[in-house]
Amino acid sequence: MVRSTKKKANINLRFNILTVLIYVVGIVLIAKLFTLQIVNGAEYREQSNTRLTRESTLKATRGVIMDKTGTPLVTSKMQFTLEMYKSKVDTETLNKDILNMIQVLEKYQCTYSDTFPIKIEPFEYAIQDENLKKWKENYKIDENATAEQAFYTFKKKYEINNTDVQEVRKIMVIRYLLSTGGYSSTKSVVISKNIPNEAVAEFSESSDKFAGINIIVEPVRQYTSGNLASHILGYASIIDPKEYEKRKSTYNPNDIIGKTGVEYVFEEYLKGKDGIKQIDMAVDGTTTAEYIAQEAIAGSDIVLTIDANLQKITENALAANIQKIASGGFGQASPTRAGACVVMNVNTGEILAMASYPDYIPSDFVGGISNENWAKYRDNEAKPLVNKATQNSYSPGSTFKMVTAIAGLETGTINLSTKINDTGVYRKYRDYQPRCWYYTSYHRGHGYMDVTSAIEQSCNYFFYDTADKMGIDQLVRFAKYFGLGTKTGVELQSEVAGVLASQESRKTIHPNEPYWAPGFTLQAAIGQNDNEFTPVQMARYISILANGGKPIDVTLIKTIRKSDGSEASREEINQFVNKKLGLTQESSEEIQINPNNLKAVLQGMKSVTSDSGGTAYATFKDFNISVGGKTGSAEAPNNQVHAWFVGFAPFENPEIAIVVMVENGGHGNYTAEVVRDIMAEYFGMNTQNIEENMSAIPYIEIMR
Repeated sequence: MVRSTKKKANINLRFNILTVLIYVVGIVLIAKLFTLQIVNGAEYREQSNTRLTRESTLKATRGVIMDKTGTPLVTSKMQFTLEMYKSKVDTETLNKDILNMIQVLEKYQCTYSDTFPIKIEPFEYAIQDENLKKWKENYKIDENATAEQAFYTFKKKYEINNTDVQEVRKIMVIRYLLSTGGYSSTKSVVISKNIPNEAVAEFSESSDKFAGINIIVEPVRQYTSGNLASHILGYASIIDPKEYEKRKSTYNPNDIIGKTGVEYVFEEYLKGKDGIKQIDMAVDGTTTAEYIAQEAIAGSDIVLTIDANLQKITENALAANIQKIASGGFGQASPTRAGACVVMNVNTGEILAMASYPDYIPSDFVGGISNENWAKYRDNEAKPLVNKATQNSYSPGSTFKMVTAIAGLETGTINLSTKINDTGVYRKYRDYQPRCWYYTSYHRGHGYMDVTSAIEQSCNYFFYDTADKMGIDQLVRFAKYFGLGTKTGVELQSEVAGVLASQESRKTIHPNEPYWAPGFTLQAAIGQNDNEFTPVQMARYISILANGGKPIDVTLIKTIRKSDGSEASREEINQFVNKKLGLTQESSEEIQINPNNLKAVLQGMKSVTSDSGGTAYATFKDFNISVGGKTGSAEAPNNQVHAWFVGFAPFENPEIAIVVMVENGGHGNYTAEVVRDIMAEYFGMNTQNIEENMSAIPYIEIMR
């Protein structure tokens, strides 16, 4: 009983002590609140009314895109941008400060956004018809109001007291921009970009004259080599509204984003992560303090497989060749104005150069392309914005014949000793009797030919007969092994798969005539019928031929270097690209090509360039490196002929494959000089300018 009483007394004592403590703390808090609200209340209210904290974005530097040697092709330069926030100043002060701001911008010849749709001297609307009608309705302006009447309506709306009409419009332009941009105390509107250091200094020294302005430093994309590799690099420009809606969690309305090429595909790597700068501002809009709350993280650098110097040589050689063909440099002018060329490492699938002609200037799109430049690209019938190496497919013509040869040998349809007598006209079928090109030119056939000589002389008859006996399905099987008719997976958007002529593809392309006639097999055997492949596919095909029949993965990406110093693994890159481009892994049949069969076919390609009867002998007869090659002239729309040359070197130990295609180029042998000049550069043989190397090749009648 005594123990219970003592316990109860201890509890009561503790409760009383706690009560006293709570009471004391309460007294202290009340006293503190009294001091804050009553004694010092006016002081704190003054500070609260004169300070405003905002967050400003610290733009991350976009990653560099460089060639395999580390030469920068795309970088970012830093520029000053003037933006404006809403501040607690009266309208008269705001208008005065805006005019002060414009006077500084004009002093240093800085441009600023002008979207106000009324011009002066004379007064007129900058928009017409439905756009003008909707604009008047939106701003509650009488539908019959003249431009001058509408102008003074806005002068009154913005409470502009200036009398000089030019000054009035300048103030009006910015006020209109602010209202349409939705600026607030926390959201800025960009006024001017790329302002010089002198203007920045003047704004900073007299910040009390410019309500709400803020100057930020942001990276601007810079394409260091003009139009070099434009179809590979692509371009980045301001994000459009639809893209912004999808990405508003990680992008701001004025951010740039990759639109095409590597800039587009690797946007997520290149972009980086923006930081945050805290800005303390007085209610009148002047900045009182700045500090970094979160550092920006630079984007990853992309290292390409291309060599900038080889890329330049490739582009120059292709452009010079197209211009030469078009001007009749080979005896007769052809209506050509476009083409493509791909240089590939035969063992790794790395693209060392890729040219598409005509090209474009990526910097035209930085910050938004002008109407004039856009019209120039849009109206050009040669379609300079299309990468003809990956986005267009063409009939390969006789450059396909090595597929037919390998398929015939590997299936046992022919062997190394087989000789077929070319009589000039293949007469097996009554309703379709195609001719060898030799018969068309000389009214006789080649006579007896084996597989090597058939490739050297490009004998259509030999391949007609081989394919007819073998059947289309076997031909398709081997064409697929060489990657024809399927995307290469190169890391660029909008790559096309082309078409591999087959019974299956015919049902899709010609649903009203789905049957497969024997004549279609004959056409397919020499690279015609529905066969259409991209130049990059053809480069993969020639590379597989040259490397001994080993499949390769085509790539433009050497590595990706992240800002923390690490590199992305090849598996990571492949998974990212496949997801971004919607690519699926296509399994192909494993085929072990007999080395002797391959050797016979490659020997035929060597004869094309080294024997006097070869279709490219005139181009390579004095060349110091042994080359395997094949010309091709493929029927094209409007009775034109696409010109191809495919080649590899050195013949004894191949390193590179080169494919060139010129739209409406006339004859395949016309394009061989492009390959010659690129090889001369690659193997260190150039001792003079390419222009001097562009000597005319004597016109010969051989068309294949």
